Amino acid sequence: MPATLVPVGGLSTEQVREALLAATRAPSLHNSQPWRFRCTPSTIELHADVDRALPAADPDNRELLLACGAALLNLRLAIRGLGYYPDVRLFPDHRRPELLATVRPRGHQMASPAEQRLIAAIPRRRTNRQPFFDETFTGPERDALRRAAEAERSWLALLPPEQVPTLRQLVQQAHFLQQEDPGFVAEWQRWTGRPFGESDGVPVSSGGPLPEAHDEWTLRDFTAGQGRRRVEGKDFESAPLIVVIGSFHDLPPARLQAGQAMQRVLLTAIDHGMSASFLSQVVEVPETRRKLRTLIGGGLWPQAVLRLGRGSPVPRTPRRPLEDLAEVTDVEPEA
Repeated sequence: MPATLVPVGGLSTEQVREALLAATRAPSLHNSQPWRFRCTPSTIELHADVDRALPAADPDNRELLLACGAALLNLRLAIRGLGYYPDVRLFPDHRRPELLATVRPRGHQMASPAEQRLIAAIPRRRTNRQPFFDETFTGPERDALRRAAEAERSWLALLPPEQVPTLRQLVQQAHFLQQEDPGFVAEWQRWTGRPFGESDGVPVSSGGPLPEAHDEWTLRDFTAGQGRRRVEGKDFESAPLIVVIGSFHDLPPARLQAGQAMQRVLLTAIDHGMSASFLSQVVEVPETRRKLRTLIGGGLWPQAVLRLGRGSPVPRTPRRPLEDLAEVTDVEPEA
């Protein structure tokens, strides 16, 4: 049951709250927020909330693990920002597969300047579904994104211009396959186009513009038809920076690791003045995900596809109250 938060390790009650709030600022499929936290006297546990899984779009819970990995990266950074070292164990108990990680704040260790910049980016990160400006990116900016993924034992591929048309076709194919699935459409309608005041799902204000017939990219309507149309004749940016984040295998630990890499890339992008949105459909449909894997070389597993650019600010999406996500126990996890 939800309970009043208590100190964990060297963290005060208020510091625990601050760290958990940072964790909840992670992105998730349709803003489903599929995570829970359990606090013991020494440990913060991250659990998958399988009751918030999306079986039509994410039947194997791959994107659920990506989202929880992103929340874990935020939690790690927040603890570093409070002056502690986060001792992390992934999948520590095979008898409890929903327990994804334990995090023990240990010692005293100040965050580095680079970590401090990422911590500052956590509340500024949003999924930006609006058109971006037509701007190019420098070599150092691209290298920073690549290093961010590699820091989490994952990889990032920057799609060269000659591969972008093929990806565009795969996105279109995935979109049409999903739209032909009544289960997917019903699930989509439950989670998107939410009115103001809801604590989850994608609100109309964050849904982006309405898709149009002349769009080069096949776009999803997150607004249930309530979004605004763009200025006549104005399409999305002509040459978006497309990156693929992936893993070296496709088992659950690699997906959780890739979620941490995805979030580090997103925060690095924010730190460099970039915005990002997801091209999720291409990795949600098994057929197009296999084709994408072939496109980028065949030896690695694509987990997330990001569209990056520079754009105007957008509102943040809502979050569930922390009291609904966290519980407290005196029982310590087994070592």
